[in-house]
Amino acid sequence: MVARMANSGAASHLEDGDGDIPTLENKGHLADAESSSSDTAGSSSDDSSEEEGGDEEEEEEEKVVEEESGDSEACAQRDEGEADDEEAKREKPHCGMRVYAAGPDPEDSIEKEMTLKVCCERCKAAQQSQNNECVIPRRLAKGRLQVRLDGEGTFECSVTGLVFETSEPVTVQYSILSWSKYSAFIKGSWKFAGPIFNVDTVDKEASVLKSIQFPHSVCLADPDSEMTFKVLHIKNGGPLIEPTVDHSGSHVKWNVTSLSPVGPIFQSSEAVQHHGVVMVYKQQGANNNNYIFHVYLAPNSSSEIKDIAKQVRGYRCRYFRIDKSPTCELAEGTYRLMSEPEGEIRPQDLKFTMAVTKMKGYFEAFFEQPPPFKLSLIETVTEEMVWTATIREEDCVDKSQTKSRKRTHGRQRNSSQSEEEVGIKRARWQDESDGVRTAGRNESGDVSEKELLKVAKQLGKEWKQVAIHLGLSSSQLDNIQEAEKDVTMQKLKMLVLWKNTRRQGEATLQHLWQDLRDMDDLPNEVCQVLQGSE
Repeated sequence: MVARMANSGAASHLEDGDGDIPTLENKGHLADAESSSSDTAGSSSDDSSEEEGGDEEEEEEEKVVEEESGDSEACAQRDEGEADDEEAKREKPHCGMRVYAAGPDPEDSIEKEMTLKVCCERCKAAQQSQNNECVIPRRLAKGRLQVRLDGEGTFECSVTGLVFETSEPVTVQYSILSWSKYSAFIKGSWKFAGPIFNVDTVDKEASVLKSIQFPHSVCLADPDSEMTFKVLHIKNGGPLIEPTVDHSGSHVKWNVTSLSPVGPIFQSSEAVQHHGVVMVYKQQGANNNNYIFHVYLAPNSSSEIKDIAKQVRGYRCRYFRIDKSPTCELAEGTYRLMSEPEGEIRPQDLKFTMAVTKMKGYFEAFFEQPPPFKLSLIETVTEEMVWTATIREEDCVDKSQTKSRKRTHGRQRNSSQSEEEVGIKRARWQDESDGVRTAGRNESGDVSEKELLKVAKQLGKEWKQVAIHLGLSSSQLDNIQEAEKDVTMQKLKMLVLWKNTRRQGEATLQHLWQDLRDMDDLPNEVCQVLQGSE
């Protein structure tokens, strides 16, 4: 029998709680990350919009990968025609099986940051099929998803695991938020049980959604466990703890009161097991004889998985995800990573906690010999092995880069032109009859102003530091700012000034990358633009 939840009582304000979430204990051992609680968050849907406009703007998934026309059923029909068997298998799951997409590289698609497949031997009896109708969402900008629900019924998103109960047709948009923004609202013994979402209806009132079921990561194998599920609802300028109406081994059900950031939380007087994930990333571009891996522990929550992927993208060095079976059982406590053959692993022990932290702790494993490497995760108190994987030579190749190169070569072959055609285009784009090169690159291959504008648009407030790295002086920057008020044009003129100081043939994107690659604060987006020129 699944642990029953406390459903009585009206929504209670979280301010009544006592105590804050502790921070990660091993922060002194981390190479690139410090664990810390985030600042007090804002509230209501305005807060979530602000987060989408800030945090999610930095993500590489901020692009529309589906056309704006057509509903989710049409998307499904198109996808079913794809040759990729893996994709076809994933798009027609029985939603009660909780089969969601996961992949090796978080940059490839939004789905790879979502909830991973749960295969828990301890509590699988509690994860009962609900016979929900699967819907495949369209992906919009800034990490948002959208589904069209065609009538009264219960529908489950094939990507996030959200379940919507509707009374009539409605279009729903939703996005995954980070718990770190709302950590100050989780007080006392309450802990997050699954991802937090911002949900909204596009063409109808919120009352059209009767209920929402949120996926959770708590293992309910112990039938006698005393556990209470509720939801944290950011509403009317403040956080509320609202009652839920039911829960299963995979979901927490909540009757919709209004739509704004909402996520499941739980309270238990006993130690709790969680459906967890172990995420392995390899550093790209290291010495061919050296192998560096980062290994993260997290609950199986798309909010946490997304946070880790974003943290990895923010590092100076590029890392890619290694596709190994990630799911395991994790309890709050201390874990040790072991390897065969023995490598240099730090820290020696890592504490797994459900505390909300802005930066996630990880193991760093360093090997001076080639693979295979067998990694095993050990719980230090019981010495039980909770996860193991073997990393082979083929796993250490960034497959996304290989695919990108193939696409690039294909485009080059398809765009081959005769010398006459090239000459016509060169004459059109490089008309110098008035003494000014109007557009395009010159014959030396130097970067064009159009290309520099792309770089300028990706630069933030660190653009002046970029200028110093490029050898420009403070007085030159002052002159640019006096002559031009538009910030983007200031950045462009700075880059053009750099170009003009170079000799012909030494002002390419590759040369710009060589001058900036050692800069610590260079935005990821700029790195990608410049690295793509190599």
